[in-house]
Amino acid sequence: QRAAFAPRRYRVITYDRRGYGRSIAVPSGPQPGTGADDLNALMDFLKIDRFHLVGTAAGGFVAWDYALSFSKRLRSLVVANSMGGVQDPEYQEALRRLRTPEFLAMPPDMRELGPAYRVANPDGAERWRELERTAPPTSPQPPPQTFRNRVTFALLETISVPTLLMTGDADMYAPPPIMRMF
Repeated sequence: QRAAFAPRRYRVITYDRRGYGRSIAVPSGPQPGTGADDLNALMDFLKIDRFHLVGTAAGGFVAWDYALSFSKRLRSLVVANSMGGVQDPEYQEALRRLRTPEFLAMPPDMRELGPAYRVANPDGAERWRELERTAPPTSPQPPPQTFRNRVTFALLETISVPTLLMTGDADMYAPPPIMRMF
């Protein structure tokens, strides 16, 4: 998304969450702090008081937690293509029905890239596959950071910042019926 926003004169800041991309994680044991705390510390360091937050996929988990913890710093919130980390039992059951063993056995590009995208943008699909091939191994994965909040739909209802949820109609992790639950 950075390539779409930056030429339009938006200041775009992207970062690797702890243990992802090129960031460093504690090799064993719990990670220090939370993703929301790390993002808040980054905004403090950059001296950014208020900003628009976009969380995509796993970044949506941190975005919800940040909005619940530091909402006064947000101008708006966008959560795209994310299961969101909601802990409500009925939501968790819906995700279990969605992510069957057969689903999880599919190649990553079949799970992650919609069929329309693979057909319409073969160069983009190949670039995604290259990123997937060259990404650091995910096993053994260091333990993830904890969250500041136990995210539930009732707690999400307390967010008062303007919020946009979106997903693709062929998104297999966060399809429209899942996003409608939000």
